[in-house]
This record gives sequence, structure tokens and C-alpha cells, in this order.
Amino acid sequence: QVQLVESGGGLVQAGGSLRLSCQVSGIIFSIFNMAWYRQPPGKGRDLVARISSDGDIYYSDSAEGRFTISRDNSKNTVDLQMDTLKPEDTAVYYCRAELVSVNYWGQGTLVTVSA
Repeated sequence: QVQLVESGGGLVQAGGSLRLSCQVSGIIFSIFNMAWYRQPPGKGRDLVARISSDGDIYYSDSAEGRFTISRDNSKNTVDLQMDTLKPEDTAVYYCRAELVSVNYWGQGTLVTVSA
């Protein structure tokens, strides 16, 4: 059974930091690309950052320079360090495992940034 379990969300003031973590089980983690998406209230789900199985990294414009994605293949985890948070970063953050046409989602963790 594939499981992606996010943790680390919460309430933080603008300018603060949070570190999200996604624990993955049930797949060969090292061969999957891993990504973080987010869905603000009342809006669609968008890509925040992706780290490939080879370690190549992509950030959305909104994440570039403030967020850092990393993975630990020995622990089957992917993290998202979020710094200098803004109220517009408020969203449910989802972890996703991607391999060609196969993908798996976590249940999401809520991040709320107060002004």
C-alpha cells in the first residue's frame, strides 16, 4: 500500500519559517520524482517545487529564493523548507510522487500565514 504522509504544517506569522516533511512508503522511493503542490482556499492546486530522482530541482516563481526542496532516499522523505513566508503562501500543501504516468498524493497539510 502506497502512503505519503505530510507533516509540519501550522500557523506562522508573516516572515517566519516552516519545514514540511513527507514520509513515503510502499514504493521504490529513489526512482520517483517528488514534488510539493499547494492549494490556496478556493483556488486550484499548483506546483511549488519538484526534485527529480536524479536530484534536479525546479521551483515555481513564487517559491524561488524562499523555499528549498530536498530529499533523503535513505529515509524515503522529501522536505520543503519555507522561509520568509507571506500570507499568500496560505494553502494546503500536498506531497506527490511521480513516475511517468503514475502518481500518488498525500492527504495534505495546512499552512496558514498570518499578516
